[in-house]
Amino acid sequence: MSNDLTATENINRDTINIDLVGTYDMLVMINNEDMKVAEAVRKCIPQITKAVDMIVRNFLHGGRLLYVGAGTSGRLGVLDASECPPTFNTPPDMVKGIIAGGDRALREAIEGAEDSEDMALFDFDENDICNNDTIVGISASGNAKYVCKFLQIAKIKQCKTIAITSNPQAKMKEFADCFICVETGAEAISGSTRMKAGTAQKMILNMLSTGSMIRIGKTYHNLMIDVKPTNAKLKRRAITIVSEICQCKELTAQNVLESNGYKIKHAILFILYGLDYNDADNLLKQHQGVLRRIFE
Repeated sequence: MSNDLTATENINRDTINIDLVGTYDMLVMINNEDMKVAEAVRKCIPQITKAVDMIVRNFLHGGRLLYVGAGTSGRLGVLDASECPPTFNTPPDMVKGIIAGGDRALREAIEGAEDSEDMALFDFDENDICNNDTIVGISASGNAKYVCKFLQIAKIKQCKTIAITSNPQAKMKEFADCFICVETGAEAISGSTRMKAGTAQKMILNMLSTGSMIRIGKTYHNLMIDVKPTNAKLKRRAITIVSEICQCKELTAQNVLESNGYKIKHAILFILYGLDYNDADNLLKQHQGVLRRIFE
């Protein structure tokens, strides 16, 4: 085996006969590999902790969280970013995914995008990045030229940088303030990093965005008090949240939410303290929208 291969490119001896076994045994092989991912991510929690604290500090200074990747890694970044506005009612650009090749690359492979440093330079300029932004580079090999160049520029511009990879020798490490290396090893299908490496990336991105949102008060206990109720399911969830926090009947919660356009925090402050919308709004602004600070 050549020593210049990253671990994710190695041949997995545990699945060497995956094309010979029956369907059930084939899927067991894949599942056995998947079971290794959570433990590999767990080993990285100290580095993920550092990354979350870094993101939070920048959020509190008006900064953004920008995920940068190519191919599967880029798509996962865009996915995680796109879920923040409905889940936590964040502004559309507070968490943003940038993928080599642009929106077209979400649906099809763009030839040469991963290796284009010029594309990274262009995308960096297009996104008006400042030194309060946190840049998260995502690459299973850690050597994608697009991502490395983006992180390099970010470092020059004095942005905080985070690298997520499955390669301890990743070139991205050189440009990272926080290096998260989740060693998922050889894939069930050699080199198919959309599998274990991709799963690990998804888990870490969940932790970065969710952890950061919790730290800035986007939840109360484990309830999504900033959820944006855009459909029947989310409106039902909002009613349940208000009812739970206020210990009131769901019909009461529903009536108040319907009267204020499903503003969860405002509804809670009305039910608990009798505050009208404007008074509740002013109180929330004074406490940066953190409900727990008002309660305390």
